[in-house]
Amino acid sequence: MLPLPADIFTEPEDVSPDSLANLGPLRRLAGTWQADKGIDINPKADGPERRTFIERIRMDPIDPQANGPQLLYGLRYHVHINTPEEDITFHDQVGYWLWEPATGLVMQTLAIPRGQVLLASGKAAPEDRKISVTAKRGDTAYGICSTDFLEQAFRTDSYRCDITLNDDSSWSYLIQTELFVRGAPFNHHDSNTLLLVAPPKLNPLAAIVNERAKGNRPA
Repeated sequence: MLPLPADIFTEPEDVSPDSLANLGPLRRLAGTWQADKGIDINPKADGPERRTFIERIRMDPIDPQANGPQLLYGLRYHVHINTPEEDITFHDQVGYWLWEPATGLVMQTLAIPRGQVLLASGKAAPEDRKISVTAKRGDTAYGICSTDFLEQAFRTDSYRCDITLNDDSSWSYLIQTELFVRGAPFNHHDSNTLLLVAPPKLNPLAAIVNERAKGNRPA
């Protein structure tokens, strides 16, 4: 993090409207992705369970965001997972991937409809092919917040997401969540390699600027 400026209110003036061009290492994640060979290792009463899952991820560029002088570019994402044997939702997740060009800060926000949210962070250079973010329970900057039930039954102590951007334009991830279940630690982990099924679209501001440059009036 850069030193806190004296002026924490004034937003930057020279801001590119094109989020896709300013996403740094996150740019290759933009678009809609799919895969059917994901692996989930999760805790059950009889021991670890291994499940194969089908995953679809949509990542849309958002307009530039400012916290006073701090400027962020990002992707809004939705993850939907089901299993080959069931059509019902196995996992649903929404959030943002964010990039701060001035510092190389990468952030992931995560929310799941079982009563858990987190904010994870890491550092990366614009052309990096590997991205890692982490969060820890109890951290007030990049932490994890859960319901009372999850805190007592399936406590989440840490989260780590490692992404690799592959040479064939696919990308892979390994997510490791350190749980505390029935008095013992458990490494809950998920992995997958995703293929692009639809290209990204321009963020709303960039689309407007692009239409104006063509002499068209945006709808």
